[in-house]
Amino acid sequence: MRLKTNLLSSLFALMPLTVSASEALTFEQGNQLMREKMCLGCHQIDKKRVGPAFVDIANRYGGDSDAAMPMLLNVIKNGGRGKWGAVPMPAQTQVSDEQARDMVLFILSLQQKPQ
Repeated sequence: MRLKTNLLSSLFALMPLTVSASEALTFEQGNQLMREKMCLGCHQIDKKRVGPAFVDIANRYGGDSDAAMPMLLNVIKNGGRGKWGAVPMPAQTQVSDEQARDMVLFILSLQQKPQ
């Protein structure tokens, strides 16, 4: 398990971390990817379900996308617990590294600007 985590961390370190508008999926593409990978069973775009809303994730972590990218990639690929409540997020092994990166870019693109 430690080797797998170290390998994933190394792969993620090679990925560009800055989120730009041109890299993020369109809303339709992102929503479709989330639907295909069954993310919407636990998450919604703007409402808490079992897990937090994608907008809430974006608002919490979007201010520092360089730190958010590897952390969120790790949660998608390896699962997580304790950041949003008692219900753990299982590892999403059906999601490729590229799909996970696209998911994180999409989620971070949902960050709401202060009014």
